[in-house]
Amino acid sequence: MNFNLLIQKQLFCSLTKCYNQKASQRLLSGTTEEAKRQSELFFLESKRQKEAIGRIEKINVNYVGVPENALLLMNKNLSTPFDCAKHLGEVVANRSALALINGETIWHMHRPIPESCSLELLHYNITQPAVVNKAFWRTCSFILGAVINNAFKENVHVQLHSFPSPNVRSGSFIYDAQISLEDWTPNENELKVLSSEMVKFSQQGYQIRSLDVSVDFALLIFKNNEHKTRQIPNIAASNGGKVTLFKAGDHVDISKGPMITNTNHLGRITVANVFKLNTDIPGGPIYRFQGVALPRSIILNHVAYSIIEERAKKMNSARIPCLQGVSEEESGYIKPTIG
Repeated sequence: MNFNLLIQKQLFCSLTKCYNQKASQRLLSGTTEEAKRQSELFFLESKRQKEAIGRIEKINVNYVGVPENALLLMNKNLSTPFDCAKHLGEVVANRSALALINGETIWHMHRPIPESCSLELLHYNITQPAVVNKAFWRTCSFILGAVINNAFKENVHVQLHSFPSPNVRSGSFIYDAQISLEDWTPNENELKVLSSEMVKFSQQGYQIRSLDVSVDFALLIFKNNEHKTRQIPNIAASNGGKVTLFKAGDHVDISKGPMITNTNHLGRITVANVFKLNTDIPGGPIYRFQGVALPRSIILNHVAYSIIEERAKKMNSARIPCLQGVSEEESGYIKPTIG
């Protein structure tokens, strides 16, 4: 081999390796103190609400489904569909994504059941999976928010804004966030690391909890996020004076829900693109993070998955947030990698 060509090839490989290392060093999740504060407040409020229930009453839950119909005696306002699923076996509990109450109300698996009812458990391979797919997409946006919140170096200010109501047909789930970078376009390696961080978060197997709270408590949780505090009064006004929170790990966010049972339901994940949005929201640019994912139980070959990845790279047409509007759902910048 030509000696000069060999030297050039070695130099190119060395520079490429150095570039990729620097890019990846800008992307590693780590729980912030703010996230820990919010998580602790969520835990304390959840504990307070349970203790306020007082005397435990029993309810009848008529389960309809496989392996067989069953009558379950559960605790009113304490037992959840997931608790019911555990009585039916590990396979049923692990695959169930959503519950259907009385044949008509979609219910989060970790939301307490308030009265006697019939119960069906929905999973990803049912004949009509639209409601499950929508909850899965919503959960992907929620988890993407957790990754964004923890990805950037301390000198980059990050405030989560919102994620629109899920639209599976759009080709991507999204989260809009304010980043104190005027013109940031992530390179390919940064997108790969973001994807990797989302996979790592999901593989932790966090149960996704929900909690209805007062406006005052929601404002306390999000006191350091001006976007959420601005959104909370309008959200509560359309939700009976309450704000619904969801939590996975230390990440807490607002959503009308429902979401799926556990982060480990996510399988293949790609954070496909990031776009700077044209909006009048003060405080810095708003960026739209977009991704695509599959439930762990659904397998696609490489060619088929690459097609949906390419589609997810295109700008999602969901409504762009603005100063006067509230989201439909409200419902070298990244910190170093360790290990």
